[in-house]
Amino acid sequence: MTTTSAPPGSQPRDPAPLDLQELPAALERLRRTADALAAAVERVIQGKDETVRLALTVLFAEGHLLVEDVPGVGKTMLAKTLARSIDGTVRRIQFTPDLLPSDVTGSSVWNQERGEFEFRPGAVFANVVIGDEINRASPKTQSALLECMEEGQVTVDGTSWSLERPFIVFATQNPVEMDGTYPLPEAQRDRFTARISMGYPSADAELTMLSEHGATRPLDAVTPVVDAEEVRRLTQAVHGVHAAEALKQYVVDLVRRTRTHPDLRLGASPRAALHLLRTARARAALEGRDHVLPDDVQALAVPVVAHRLVLTADALLAGRDGADVVTDVLRTTALPSPR
Repeated sequence: MTTTSAPPGSQPRDPAPLDLQELPAALERLRRTADALAAAVERVIQGKDETVRLALTVLFAEGHLLVEDVPGVGKTMLAKTLARSIDGTVRRIQFTPDLLPSDVTGSSVWNQERGEFEFRPGAVFANVVIGDEINRASPKTQSALLECMEEGQVTVDGTSWSLERPFIVFATQNPVEMDGTYPLPEAQRDRFTARISMGYPSADAELTMLSEHGATRPLDAVTPVVDAEEVRRLTQAVHGVHAAEALKQYVVDLVRRTRTHPDLRLGASPRAALHLLRTARARAALEGRDHVLPDDVQALAVPVVAHRLVLTADALLAGRDGADVVTDVLRTTALPSPR
């Protein structure tokens, strides 16, 4: 039977649940903390306010973020800046074709002095894991993250080791048509709560970058805004955000409609519905609200759902993508009736 234990020095996985009377104060504290985090990140990543807010939404939804774009637009810098803004453990994994699964998860090593095997934790044992260029590693190594991201644990040689919360994977990848990349398997993409693209900065933001970053390293000036223990407590406030039954039905309707869309070979999974509701709660909390609105779901549907969809060959030839399909579904799905 598999036993579960934790590496030395790990902390309790969850704080005590919030009392309903504490929720308003906790939501206000969460809003202020998110604003401070956004301000810290935006001093390094100029002109990407929406992208930064989405990254924070995924953080407080206890999810994982995939940042996809061409090289040089700030994918890794976004992940490193946000990681440095949180006073927790941070590990960076540079994914390469020769990276092994044990480099990610850890391995059992024979200790000659004790005469027994001991577990050596891999790079995934951290609050924030930066997976740089994740699609340059082999599918076998990519799959080492599956259990970590979904279950918050690592199993090696029959023993499961719990990962300390908060635990978030910020992964970057280059477009699949670029040399030296492996497409992420469907199961791996489905573990990521949201996918975003950085895009090129505006002319003004690029000029500011040249002026401010040309002779300095802005990342060196970033200091922690919040610690890991506070992030754990604030995620409890997200759990307390109310989602009406009609709104949950709206989420289910959106996801189920993707499964019958003519442009898709594979629609969104039930996990997509869970992630969409969690991020909608987090978005509402970051705005100081104690309830979810349909606007929250609509704003997050494309980044949360589109990357999980598999299009038909005809749809790809027609230049369609997952975002187009999600936009279609949003347009044709009835909004929930007011409470």
